[in-house]
Amino acid sequence: MTRFFALFILAVFIGSGPALAQATDPLPALPDPIQNLVNEGAQIRYLGKDHGLDAWLTIKNGVEQYFYVMPDGQAFVMGVLFDKTGKLVTVDQVSRLRAQGDTLLDTLAEFPIPEQSESDESFEFKPPAERMFADIEGANWVPFGRLDAPVIYAFVDPQCPHCHAFMQELNNGGYFDNGKIQLRMIPVGFKEQTQAQAAFLIASPNPQERWFKHMQGDETALPAKTEINQQGVQRNLAIMQSWKFDVTPMVVYRGRDGAVKIVRGKPNDLKAVLADLPASP
Repeated sequence: MTRFFALFILAVFIGSGPALAQATDPLPALPDPIQNLVNEGAQIRYLGKDHGLDAWLTIKNGVEQYFYVMPDGQAFVMGVLFDKTGKLVTVDQVSRLRAQGDTLLDTLAEFPIPEQSESDESFEFKPPAERMFADIEGANWVPFGRLDAPVIYAFVDPQCPHCHAFMQELNNGGYFDNGKIQLRMIPVGFKEQTQAQAAFLIASPNPQERWFKHMQGDETALPAKTEINQQGVQRNLAIMQSWKFDVTPMVVYRGRDGAVKIVRGKPNDLKAVLADLPASP
């Protein structure tokens, strides 16, 4: 399964503003969700204020997250920051902190930020479908099926009957066991209860078993525990909203021709979708 909170690449284009924060700037207040991570043991560093946005780095269990707080302090985004030319500002911010001799950044060696030169314009010309697919690959997903099978992604709400029917069709057809497909379920929720259930599913050590018990009517399989951190679910919802996905299931995959395909709702012809998947390696 993809590591939680892998870098969510947000194209935040800024027109103008100061290039570097001053070392003497006072530290701003932390938004409550970031403070909650600190309370749970995350290490935190202030990356400065660039282009009007306060930037924070958190590291917990070897996983880094980057937060940018809006100028009014009432909202923030999680991801990395680009300027209007496509240059990755976050790289400069981390490099600046490294230059100060901060040893905490040594833990980032396993998950380096990709280097991008000023002349690299690949970001600007990356097709929207490819940017969308990259966002979805970096979502918080749960795998069903063999890991060497062709992959499809699906946004799923625990209480969505069409999602249940979709998963039941895959399971009854034996597609998970015969290597025909690996479904990477992206749990979401449109109500408080289903968001809590989705968060529990992401955090569970046995999500596949929990999911199928839930579909069989076991009300204890996916408890709606509000104390579970829901940041992973919120991120999945943010991906849906950013690409205007408004139903579940929402199926996304790369076809045999290399193109990114989208199926809105339960596929009417599941066999046609499976036939369009690349062959197993």
